[in-house]
Amino acid sequence: MSANMQQDWKHWRLRREDTGLAWLELDKADASANVLSSEVMSEFARVLDALDAAPPKALVIASAKPAGFIAGADIEEFSRLDSVLAARMLVERGWLLFKRLAALSYPTLALIRGHCMGGGLELALACRYRIVVDEPGTKLALPEVMLGIVPGWGGMLRLPALIGPAAALDLMLTGKSVDAKKAKRLGLADDCVPARVMESAARIVALGGKPARKLPVQERATRWAMNGPLRKMVADKARAQAARKVSRANYPAPFAIVDIWEKYGGNALDVPASDPSSLDAIFTSPTARNLVRVFHLQERLKAFGKDSDFAPRHVHVVGAGVMGGDIAAVCALRGMTVTLQDQSVERIAPAIARAAKLFDRRHKGDAKQVRFTLDRLIPDPKGEGAARADVIIEAIFENLDAKRALFADLEARAKPDAVLATNTSSLRLEDIATALKNPSRLVGIHFFNPVPMLPLVEVVQGEATDAEVLRRATGFVRRIDKLPLPVKSAPGFLVNAVLGPYMLEALRCVEEGVAPETVDAALVEFGMPMGPVELVDTVGLDIAVAAGKALAGEGAEPPARLLKLVGEGKLGRKSGEGYYRWVDGKVVKGTGKDAAKGLLGGLLSRLRGKPASEAPPPIPAGLAERVLAPLLAATRRCVEQGVVADADLADAGVIFGTGFAPHTGGPLNYCESKGKPD
Repeated sequence: MSANMQQDWKHWRLRREDTGLAWLELDKADASANVLSSEVMSEFARVLDALDAAPPKALVIASAKPAGFIAGADIEEFSRLDSVLAARMLVERGWLLFKRLAALSYPTLALIRGHCMGGGLELALACRYRIVVDEPGTKLALPEVMLGIVPGWGGMLRLPALIGPAAALDLMLTGKSVDAKKAKRLGLADDCVPARVMESAARIVALGGKPARKLPVQERATRWAMNGPLRKMVADKARAQAARKVSRANYPAPFAIVDIWEKYGGNALDVPASDPSSLDAIFTSPTARNLVRVFHLQERLKAFGKDSDFAPRHVHVVGAGVMGGDIAAVCALRGMTVTLQDQSVERIAPAIARAAKLFDRRHKGDAKQVRFTLDRLIPDPKGEGAARADVIIEAIFENLDAKRALFADLEARAKPDAVLATNTSSLRLEDIATALKNPSRLVGIHFFNPVPMLPLVEVVQGEATDAEVLRRATGFVRRIDKLPLPVKSAPGFLVNAVLGPYMLEALRCVEEGVAPETVDAALVEFGMPMGPVELVDTVGLDIAVAAGKALAGEGAEPPARLLKLVGEGKLGRKSGEGYYRWVDGKVVKGTGKDAAKGLLGGLLSRLRGKPASEAPPPIPAGLAERVLAPLLAATRRCVEQGVVADADLADAGVIFGTGFAPHTGGPLNYCESKGKPD
């Protein structure tokens, strides 16, 4: 191999082999991950100039960082764009540069190890070949839609051409990632190889002269048909897919992606400014600005715990109910040994069975990995694991005396430096800590249900909680890949403190005669992931009654219908009926007679050519604003009372803890925007 070329590049390294193969590695200076900043892109253009002057036989593009291939464009730079012209220039620079890469006469190959996101994948798509390394960290995605923008550097052109429009649009509209094996199955990668042979494989493919991957004959015929009526059919289906999840008013980007692919060949620069799918419309949309804000809020939460070197190996969870069992399962998934305590093995068994299903989904049916993970989750009815654990989490029922008795016992058996944590959702830490000889050991680690899905965990500081205990608890939350939110001990902390008044106001509307479906439709239309009445049914009506007075404020009485339903044993999803009927864990909604008959009645009506239910009544003006008002007020109150440090953290907590409409940038950001002139 020849010596490295002389070069004055800051971020790129070029070396040539005697075979004629050139290796180009990205190593962004002063950064832990590679991003395509303007400086990196400008330098890449100079690299291509040098290669034009002395073309290699083939070029392999790889990362010199262990953190991954390329994380995408530089979000910080994107956040600072101050005009539509600047945005168009950013898109044009990437589009033309990657078009130049795609037009090179010699073979090019992207060797992808680790994350390959956004602009990083668009760079890889501009190469003739792609090889992915078969490791858990290898993920490929075009997640621009999550930021309210579109993949404008060639992704909307090249991904549909490579893997077919249906699969490509699905990836672009959801922003979801694929692992190495799926990338190979989709045709996104030419090969999937172990790390030990990745360089050899890249060398063989790049120098082998094999034609670039082509779609199979059937898919080529389909692509040909895409220039006719089939193209509109696929586009309409994709729009319908997007419309089932979001509205164009709140989230214009997914609809713009479909439009740009269908009408403009994937080139966003060709879309006239008057088109609602234009770059001008996308970049001036409040949604794009707010979703970038949400990204920064998420990064701020991720930064908590970075100063902690706490690396727990053993976690002991007390309480094998849905919450405790799922906490234990998530810890086992992250490689920790977990002992799960309850009164008997029979009480623990359902949690183990539920964990096995979770492990099977996460490990994609790999029986060996499922078994290894299950081996780390140990039933422990006698609680013997508490003496060895680095973290002990209490997740029993909300009873102060029971929790006090449990912690008195745990403190006596635990290691002196073990973190003692409660998952309480409504009790004050100070009241629980009275049972401890050393109250400074107690911290709150409050998860949300369903634990495997919801990213936020409130890390609760009581009046006596030691700073080092708090730091360790926050570090633990990051180790299990959750987002820690520091909060002070107060009724409901942040998330439940804002949800309680919100759900109560929704139930008051129902009490006044507004149909539950109408209340829920109003809030879903606003952008909430689930209506508040359905949320009450999902949480459990008995839990809503128990927590209602504490979380909704003084003098707040539960609605009469809520008390009546609980008295009849109609507790929502878990009992099969609450404000709605539930069949196989799925809610049954509707305002007509068929809704009362359930799923079977609706199906029979459709088979007979009749509508499944009557048209839903119109949503009364101001209904969403009325139901949201107590949530917004409670969020502001939590900031004023110091439950969270500032408004940004309040917005982050409510977004990631409740799913509050991300396109608004959070409840307090939404209030601020409403107060400004258009």
